[in-house]
Amino acid sequence: MTLLVVGLSHRSAPFDLLERTTLDTDRATTLRDALAAAGQVREAVLVSTCNRTEVYADVLTFHGGVTEIGHLLAQVTAVDPLLLREHLYVHHEDRAVSHTFSVACGLDSMAIGEGQILGQLRGALRAAQSAGEVGPELNALFQRALRVGKRAHAETELDDVSVSLVSAGIDAAVAVLGPIGGLGVLVVGAGAMSSLAVATATRAGAGSVVVVNRTDAKAAHLAAAYDARVVRWGDLDEALAAADLVITCTGAAGRIVDRDRASRAAAAREHRPQVYLDLALPLDVDPAVAEVSGLTVIGLQRLGELLAGDGLVPAQVQQVRDLVVEEVEGYLAARRVQAVAPTLAALRRRASQVVDAELTRLDGRVPDMDEATRKQVAQTVHRVVEKLLHTPTVRVKEMAEEEASGSYAEALHRLFDLDPHTVAAVSAARVQPPVEMSGASDE
Repeated sequence: MTLLVVGLSHRSAPFDLLERTTLDTDRATTLRDALAAAGQVREAVLVSTCNRTEVYADVLTFHGGVTEIGHLLAQVTAVDPLLLREHLYVHHEDRAVSHTFSVACGLDSMAIGEGQILGQLRGALRAAQSAGEVGPELNALFQRALRVGKRAHAETELDDVSVSLVSAGIDAAVAVLGPIGGLGVLVVGAGAMSSLAVATATRAGAGSVVVVNRTDAKAAHLAAAYDARVVRWGDLDEALAAADLVITCTGAAGRIVDRDRASRAAAAREHRPQVYLDLALPLDVDPAVAEVSGLTVIGLQRLGELLAGDGLVPAQVQQVRDLVVEEVEGYLAARRVQAVAPTLAALRRRASQVVDAELTRLDGRVPDMDEATRKQVAQTVHRVVEKLLHTPTVRVKEMAEEEASGSYAEALHRLFDLDPHTVAAVSAARVQPPVEMSGASDE
């Protein structure tokens, strides 16, 4: 089987294409169902965030898997396949593992080192598990990735340089508006990113924080957690006019703030400076809002440019990259050992069958052998077989760790005439335990 990652992100695609390929709940469900029914795909996990859409899959063949997944992505997103193909990236086997671990550590995020991605990966795995679309390959990969991500934050100094998109956006807004202590902040939405926005603005000492959401109960629940104020959705226009900084992250299909709405709010403010921080894809704020006097729009694309900075790599980031290299090597070595395990299990099963057959034959030839003697003979034969199998077993595991096990495993097949169906049956029976879901929050 073949491990693949097929997708696009802020690193490979322009933001207008990312917006078109962002998956809402319905489209994500449609894509997961289509992947489950795909002929080439054995397991699949869909990761969809504000700046990436990726399919992690265990497929039958490389080319068949890439073609089928690319076709389904184009079909569900209604993007021309040729346009999509220009911006899709494909990671295969070792590079797929490295990419997964890098994503979990936040190294591939727009805001390097941000920790929210761990919650997103956990949520993606949970969804795939609930749908029965993930098995031993991806379960093992994502479990390890989640542990690597936690290790990156716990054992390196990554948190010294990591920021969230919200923090970066607020910093950019403060540069326009002045100290946050004198600012009124309006958060539009009540999801995970909105929760982070309310928490960040509150911790930063915002003059006031207001929450508005289509569902009043969700807005009230979020506001209560941070002693923020709630405004009803029907009063959004008044709330916009009162806010210095508007943070939007609703995930709605259409624009929440168009130019006309923003113009009315700006007029009510007498065109005092105001910043719209749009953290949503699809966009909540029409880019034309930036044309209104006194208004500044900061979206994900602008944040990406700001976060890119001068391109220097902090030492903390290099620490995490080194950790990822170490973890990838360890995971691949364990995966190679696991790959030869069915051959070793089949070899031992074959040896056990031979021993049992010979002991049965001995019973026929020496029917008067007492039970104590028979047990001694059986133990002796089993010990001889164990000693004979010990060296090849140890050697093939060592060679697997050194990436040289393929020919040796094949030699064992040929020398001991192992049945391929028996090996496959042993392999199919080896199922990984489910991932632990406790102890982390979604992005």
